[in-house]
Amino acid sequence: MRPESLWFKQCYQTLLDSPLAHWLETLPAQLTEWQKSGKHGEFDKWCRLLNKLPNTTPSSVNLLDRVEFGSVDDIDEYTGKQINGLLRQFMPWRKGPFHIHGIHIDTEWRSDWKWDRVVPHISPLTNRNVLDVGCGSGYHMWRMLGAGARTVFGIDPTQLFLIQFQAIKHFYRNENIHFLPLGIEEMQPLQAFDTVFSMGVLYHRKDPMLFLNQLKQQLRKGGELVLETLVVDGDEQTVLMAGERYAQMGNVWFLPSTAALTVWLSRLGFENIRVVDCNHTTTEEQRTTSWMESQSLKDFLDPNDKTRTIEGYPAPQRAVLIATKK
Repeated sequence: MRPESLWFKQCYQTLLDSPLAHWLETLPAQLTEWQKSGKHGEFDKWCRLLNKLPNTTPSSVNLLDRVEFGSVDDIDEYTGKQINGLLRQFMPWRKGPFHIHGIHIDTEWRSDWKWDRVVPHISPLTNRNVLDVGCGSGYHMWRMLGAGARTVFGIDPTQLFLIQFQAIKHFYRNENIHFLPLGIEEMQPLQAFDTVFSMGVLYHRKDPMLFLNQLKQQLRKGGELVLETLVVDGDEQTVLMAGERYAQMGNVWFLPSTAALTVWLSRLGFENIRVVDCNHTTTEEQRTTSWMESQSLKDFLDPNDKTRTIEGYPAPQRAVLIATKK
């Protein structure tokens, strides 16, 4: 059995006898089709490398204030070098950090800082079924599990992120956390999740209203949306549509003000909408590391004015909004 078949089979087992069981009406066929379709040229190589990861027994698991499995004392020096070398085959690592038997995967983003800004404001995740849309390598999924979620599902079509997630899960094979290589547009309207997270995705969508409605269709009545995205200063009418590039990203479309975003959510049928955090991204939070060696935020800002991008737009400012589905 191919490794991804096993990953998906475990997911199906989790869905059985859960409020999400109706997902099984469409999900297996979608993932079978995904397996038949053309995968990234490196995918099979990545799977072979995954299989080389040594089996270990972590003496401790910490998901409360970081993502950490085991300590350096659990393994010998050779095994540590083996794990380090294999994990580096899956670079670039963008979202994290992760700590595996004393190995610090120092990712481009300090995603733990974002989590610390978000978590004080959300409804407790205890016993909730959670969906993370655009989950990247899955860092926040592990923190959601650590916060008490019953099940955590992440969707993201990027195959390297799937591999990175499975590389981390190799060291803690929890049955209640799963990554699926899907986009939100492929999701049937489950209307069953207690909490849906979307962090760092909205500005990549050509149709932001459609995307927000797709998020809504995954929530049960009374469920909570946690939305984090790039914003600009302004009133209810303010929306920046970037030109060809924003901070050197070619796939950025709409950057609304928090006031405009509040109007959008209200029009779509959300209530109790509140802005709980707003901050400017710093070069300490997003930067080049030995695990992500290409350009990062400092290269995308005007060298003479750090309040502007290299294209002349306002520098990245991110807000967190929380809303309830009526």
